[in-house]
Formats: sequence, structure tokens, C-alpha cells
Amino acid sequence: MRFIQKKLSKNQRRRRYPIIHIKINDGQFKIQGLGRWYSYWRDPYHLMLTIPWSGFLGIIALFYLMTNAMFGLAYFAGGDCIAHAKPRSFLDCFFFSVQTLATIGYGDMYPKTVYANAVVTLEAITGIVGVAVLTGLSFARFSRPTARVIFSHVAVIAPYDGVPSLIFRTANKRGNQILEAQLRVYLMRDDVTAEGRFIRRIYDLELLRNQTPTFSLSWAAIHPINESSPLYGMTPESLIATKTTIEISLSGVDETVLQLINARHTYSAQQILWNTRFVDIFHRSGDGHRYIDYNYFHNVEPLESGD
Repeated sequence: MRFIQKKLSKNQRRRRYPIIHIKINDGQFKIQGLGRWYSYWRDPYHLMLTIPWSGFLGIIALFYLMTNAMFGLAYFAGGDCIAHAKPRSFLDCFFFSVQTLATIGYGDMYPKTVYANAVVTLEAITGIVGVAVLTGLSFARFSRPTARVIFSHVAVIAPYDGVPSLIFRTANKRGNQILEAQLRVYLMRDDVTAEGRFIRRIYDLELLRNQTPTFSLSWAAIHPINESSPLYGMTPESLIATKTTIEISLSGVDETVLQLINARHTYSAQQILWNTRFVDIFHRSGDGHRYIDYNYFHNVEPLESGD
């Protein structure tokens, strides 16, 4: 038993798990390194999907040059194994590797020994696998569905049909429609259990309308603050003290590519404005038609005493 305990303690000392740092900036939780492309260096596939296009193309070019240089050295080590190549010329060996890997086959240079043919065989296999992997990665990057959705910079708490309500706005920036769009809203805050233990609780916020058959213009999400709401009885000070955040998840089907898309947004306690309302963006023209002025999409105004 003592030997097993020593072995376990030795393995535990050897295995060091990362420490996740959570910082709070302006009321929002920031997990250090989360979502950044360079944090996936231990997961090459995910890294190649998240890295910027400039880095993606740079890595492909570097890998291509290194592969040809490696096979060029292999041909160079074989001596005079390539016909019509200059003796002891690494440059000719490198360019012969380029022609072989890309299956160009000019015919000016070709292998003339068993050793060279064996290297060509290995390089041909490498080229086939490399093209397949590159094609798959490129297709995966191009085919990833993305949402062009904006959320209002702030959320407000204002009366709606006589009931204090949490309200925020979202809009579709694309000219197409998002089908069967759904909004899910969560409240997260610091709580203490009956046993005195700290816990970060998650509450569902019910909306007056949390889904729509088509989302193409603007959508005002409204959560009534009644007795069943987690926001009932809260004040601006208590929201800040409990580090409250509002987490929003929007999902739907893009009608162009018929794929599921998602968008997320977070409001901190400091971004929830009390006794204010959004400036109306829907207007009527002189000929009786309606139009939307997105220039005031993020604008708010204080409530008047009669509101």
C-alpha cells in the first residue's frame, strides 16, 4: 500500500494541470486565453481552423517548402540518382522534389536508380495525403457557417405594458433571413448556498417571445421582471455586488446555406441601464410606408416622469 501511494504521488507530481485564470473587466468574466487561436497549439486540427487566413496560408507555404527541402536532401544524399540534374546540386534536387510532389512531371529530370525511385514513391504518397488534408482543411474553413448578428451595446430596464422589463435589441446584418430563430437568455450571478459555499448560479430568463419563424430585421427581446424573475427586487448596486451578467445565445438556420448558425453576447451589470429606454428605430414615411433607421439602433434616452 505504501508503494502504491508513493507511485501515485510521483505521478501526481509529474502531471501538472493548467491553472485557468478568470479575470473580471468591467463586470465581464474573461477567461485568459479562451477562444484565441494560438491557445490551440496542442490541437493542430482546431488550430488550423481558428488561425487567421494569413497564418493558415503561411503555415501551408512553410510546410510545403520544408517537405520539398526534406525530400531534396534525400535525393541529394543518393548521389547521382536523378537524370539530367547537375552533379551535387541541391537546387536541382529541390526542384525535382517540387515537380514530383505536385505531380507535374516535366520529363527533363527523372529518377534513374532504385534508391531515387523509392524516394519518389514515398514522396508521391506524401503528396496524395498532403493534398487530401489541405483540401479538407480549406473546405472546412470555407464551409463554416457564420452569423452576422449585432446586439445593442446596452440592455435597459424600462416599463413594458406596465411591467418593469429587461429589454435588449438584436438585428440581422445580412440581407437574407435566419429561419426558426431562437433566443435563449440566462442570468449568471454569485450566490451563497445554505451551507455557506460560494457558487455561480445560472437562471433562465423567460422572454415574451423567444422564437420567430424568420429573423431578417430587428428583434426586441423583452423579459418581464415579475415575482418569478431572478431580477425581481434587484437594484443596480446588487447587480454589481453579485457580479451579475446576462448571457444571450441566438441560433437559427441560415436560408442561404441551410446550416445552423449561432451568435452569442454578454451584458455585464454595468451595461444594464435603469430608467432608460431605446430610441425608436421604426418610422413612417410621408406616403404611409414604414422604414427602419439603424443609425439609432444603440441609442437610449431617459424615461420621462410620466412614463
